[in-house]
Amino acid sequence: MGNRKFNCCCLSWMVVAVVVGCAPQGAVLRPLTYWPTEGWRTSTPEQQGVDSERLAKAFDFIKEQDLNIHSLLVIRNGYIVADAYFHPFARGSRHDVASVTKSFTSTLVGIAVHKGRINSVKQPVLDFFPERTVANVDANKKAMTLENLLTMTSGLECINQPSELTLFQMIASPDWVQFMLDLPMSDEPGTRFVYNSGGSHLLSAIIREAAGKNALAFGREHLFGPLGISDVIWPFDPQGANNHGWGDLKLTPHDMAKLGYLYLHRGLWEGQQVLSPEWVEAATSKHVSTPWPAHNGYGYLWWIRSSVGYSAVGRGCQRISVVPDKEMVVVVTAGAGGSDEGEIEKLLPSLIIPAARSKTPLPANPDGLALLESKVRQAALSEARPKPVPPLPEMAHTVSGQTYVLDTNMFGLKALSLTFQEQEQALFRVSTAEDNQTIELPVGLDNVFRIAPGRFGMPAALKGSWETDSIFVLDFDEIGNINHWRIRVTFEGDKVALQMQEATGLGDLTINGRIKK
Repeated sequence: MGNRKFNCCCLSWMVVAVVVGCAPQGAVLRPLTYWPTEGWRTSTPEQQGVDSERLAKAFDFIKEQDLNIHSLLVIRNGYIVADAYFHPFARGSRHDVASVTKSFTSTLVGIAVHKGRINSVKQPVLDFFPERTVANVDANKKAMTLENLLTMTSGLECINQPSELTLFQMIASPDWVQFMLDLPMSDEPGTRFVYNSGGSHLLSAIIREAAGKNALAFGREHLFGPLGISDVIWPFDPQGANNHGWGDLKLTPHDMAKLGYLYLHRGLWEGQQVLSPEWVEAATSKHVSTPWPAHNGYGYLWWIRSSVGYSAVGRGCQRISVVPDKEMVVVVTAGAGGSDEGEIEKLLPSLIIPAARSKTPLPANPDGLALLESKVRQAALSEARPKPVPPLPEMAHTVSGQTYVLDTNMFGLKALSLTFQEQEQALFRVSTAEDNQTIELPVGLDNVFRIAPGRFGMPAALKGSWETDSIFVLDFDEIGNINHWRIRVTFEGDKVALQMQEATGLGDLTINGRIKK
């Protein structure tokens, strides 16, 4: 899904700035020795002026705070100096980037402007949909522009607290574009920042209208292709016409970093001006203040904090952070929520940036490098140990293999079943409205996660136990798909009740169901 609460992106780490856009007056990047189109090159941290021992402290902090980080990628001067994957997320896996997607959508709008497919961000939104009949049209809606969508100042009525109700309402509607266009106006466009994920979906539709192809196809030709990004998943709306402009793009961390590197170099990539320098400057400059004092402002779907850099940010603490004056790109993927967000916020300014001590190489530090490498290896290891499994209650045999049809719900779950045929492992089946998928996943009953392909073929980890003779509790970590569920399944006769809690901000929900006849 899109984002957490009001911003649905882990708002804690809004590391950001306008320095790249102002590169001629500010930071001067060193000459490039290669482009990472075919893959990133690695370097010892010291060769890039980074202190290995200081960088290793970031891993100590992550472990001490028990932060649910999936990967950490640090790039300086175009070279990887740290590349860590935390069990159970694995190297080379795609990750849902959540609202980081918005920054890709913004970039595609910028490319469409650069290519002349869109005349200007000042164009009225309604001009792109002349064949649609739109409700609640007034002077404000007629005045709403692309720039208003890019800066979250559209004026469209949007409820985003304590969760993104308007986004869920859009997803439940048959035509997402029509739903967004029909919303009434609550403000004059350009006057107030209101986080609105559906507005980014309108931008995806505008790309299709202007370019004659969906955002993914346009991106493969003009963004993903030139940057060497081929392993992409980007779901579509119910019509199969428009990619989710607000979220759900799935990329590897290495490919996420390429967007940051493109912006670091002001839209230039391997001799090609993929994106205009003017767009980079505009996108990473403050256009509007946000309600959160810790953040200087918001650009074109990029978060700004001028003392550090600029970031693409997504729910669960996904982020691409660009620190121009340090020539750094830092990528984090995670499944974090709650207080973890504030702790993850500290990583970049307190631990990672200070490790970049010099613009020139530092003396070799074999001991520091060995320490850092050991931390990276340790991150990939599981610390779970199996526990004895108590005898299964009679209810386990009663419900085993039964299919329960669920009431209509905001998470799109249609049916589930649990099968208990082994002492140490169960089988969980769930079907979703999304692409009518049915997923079968093993469940560890011995306190050890079982890992298997989940939604979109991306890894998921499950373990579970009987809390009482009639209540089974699932710990369901979707890993690359971000969501981390605690599902309390209560069986009573032919009925079932699911109490679902999601750790990264989707919200809590109780869903009822009964045995399929």
